[in-house]
Order: sequence, then structure tokens, then C-alpha cells
Amino acid sequence: MSTSFTAGRLRPRQLNSADWVEESLLDSEGDYLRIFEARQPGLDLREWILHNRERVDSSLLRHGGILFRGFAVSGPERFSQAVQAVSPHLLDYLERAAARQEVAHRVFTSTEFSPDGWIPLHHEMSYSHNWPTRIHFYCEVAPAEQGRTPLADERRVTALIPEAIKQRFLADGVCYVRNYGPEIDLTWQEGFQTQSRDEVETYCRQTGTQWTWVDDQHLNTRQVRQAMVRHPQTGEGLWFNHAHMFHISNMPPHLAEALLGEVGEQGLPRNAYYGDGSPIDTEVLEVIRAAYRSQTRSFEWRRGDVLMLDNFISVHGREPYSGERRILVAMTDLHVHQSEQKHTREG
Repeated sequence: MSTSFTAGRLRPRQLNSADWVEESLLDSEGDYLRIFEARQPGLDLREWILHNRERVDSSLLRHGGILFRGFAVSGPERFSQAVQAVSPHLLDYLERAAARQEVAHRVFTSTEFSPDGWIPLHHEMSYSHNWPTRIHFYCEVAPAEQGRTPLADERRVTALIPEAIKQRFLADGVCYVRNYGPEIDLTWQEGFQTQSRDEVETYCRQTGTQWTWVDDQHLNTRQVRQAMVRHPQTGEGLWFNHAHMFHISNMPPHLAEALLGEVGEQGLPRNAYYGDGSPIDTEVLEVIRAAYRSQTRSFEWRRGDVLMLDNFISVHGREPYSGERRILVAMTDLHVHQSEQKHTREG
């Protein structure tokens, strides 16, 4: 039992939850994102989670995520310990879509993308055959200006996407075409975290991914993935794909025009189609992007903040920023999608 001693007495006083943390919601109207803010200096996050595990799990499921603020989290190792108190199995980061650095065991820098650009809202690795059920962020250096991590409740976004759009995607899924190479995107060595072509081919074969070696340094892949999934605990259907992220319309127009002129549509670093290979109208993707924009919520990062998200329920992105910013990421609880269409070809 946690106790405290009042002045002039030796009689113990039991501490209740309100003595330790203050609770609130980022979006009270939408019942989205629980905030636990420590009221006691030096409160260890790992220990608090271990004593409140059921609360943490239920809050992640009900509210889509938790922001822990004011706890004693002094660096990547302490962050990792707190994450493992919730989910003990940290994941590696294979089939990468962006450059990252590993700063502690399976703790990575967030996407190393130009600070003057937006990263749209998305589910982590929804282009893959498997993905983390939960994703966790740690603010080691708060940005000087902007640099927030926008969030949205996918349950509310899914409800806003017109049924006709859902049914068109559900009919065939989403086809992602990627080109790996040193000139315009990740190398295949960085993307697949290996120097072995045989290991890449084994991974592609196991995951229903078509591949073609253009030459030793250039690899083309093509994979058909889901448009929606069911949450493994609640069973609710949720929009879950990277179509709006990978499609060429996500690029600034001047960059898209330059790339098309240089490498053509088939040489783009990434692009998205319907699963049958037919093009996706930009207008359709704009409807989806508008739904995400309408539900976007955000908060200002503070040093030591830990953000935990249910990767099915919550999407995340990144604002542009100036000055220093260092947000670390860990992923846990691997989910393997069971209803993949297997389209594999050696080349």
C-alpha cells in the first residue's frame, strides 16, 4: 500500500490515484486520447504502469492512445523500460519506408524527413503484410517551433469516408509499387535491413510481394494489401492503408512533375493503385485526406513526454518544424494479417 505521513503525525495516509496523476482527455467531446500527468516529482513511469496495467490497456483501447506527461523518463533506455512494462516484445523495423537510426535496442529515431515538410496522418506500416499493434513515442528534445505530432481517431475518420469509396477499395485492395535505389529513395539494403539479395527474395516470397531486380542497386517491388482491417480486440472495421501517402498526388506538384519527366511513372520511388492495377483518382484520395484533416488533433511536445498509440485506432503524422527536434519511436505487439492475397513472382 502506498502511504504518506502528514505533518505532526505518524499515522499513514493511503494515496489514491488523484494524488499520483491528474487525468484528462485531449479531445473530451470525441473521448479521444487519455492524458495522465504526474503530480508527484520524480514519479517513475515504468513503476506506475506496472501498478496500473489494466488502466493503461483499457485506456489505449477506449481512447486510442495515452499521453504520459511529467513522469521521470530521462532517456532512451528509460523510455524502453516504460514501453516494455506495457508490451514486453519490442519490434525491429523491416520493409522500411523512411530512414531511421537505432539509438537503443529497438528504439529508433522518428522519420528522418526534411523538417520543412508535412508527414500526413497514417497508420504505421499499413502498406506491409504485418505491422505493430502499438506504437510509442518519446520526446527527448522538444521542437522549438511547431513540430507537433498530429493525431486522429480512425473510428471517426472511417465513418466519414463514403461507402462507395470503401467498396471500390474493398473489392481489390491497394497495390503499392516501390523502386529502391540510391538516387531517389531508400536503397534496398536500407529498406530491408540486409546486404543479401537472397534474404530480400525470401522476405518477398513469404509476404506475397512481387520483385524485379533492375540491376545490383535497383529493386522494383509490387504488393497488394488490405484497404480496411478489423481491430483484433473490438472487431470494428477500420480504414487502414497507405494509398493517400504513397500515391504520386501526395508529392508537391513541382516534384511530381520533375520525377515523372526524369524516370516516368514506372520509375517513381513509390506509388499506389487499386489492387487490380487501375489508377486511383486524385479526387478520391482528396476525400480521404479531407476526412483526416477534419479529425486532426494535436498537442505541444514537452521534454520527457511519452505517447502510446493503438496503431489500429490512431493515426499520426508530423508538422514541419525549425530548430532541434528529437522524437524517438518504439513498436510492439506484431500483428500479421491473415487474409493476404499472395501474388509472387521472381524476376
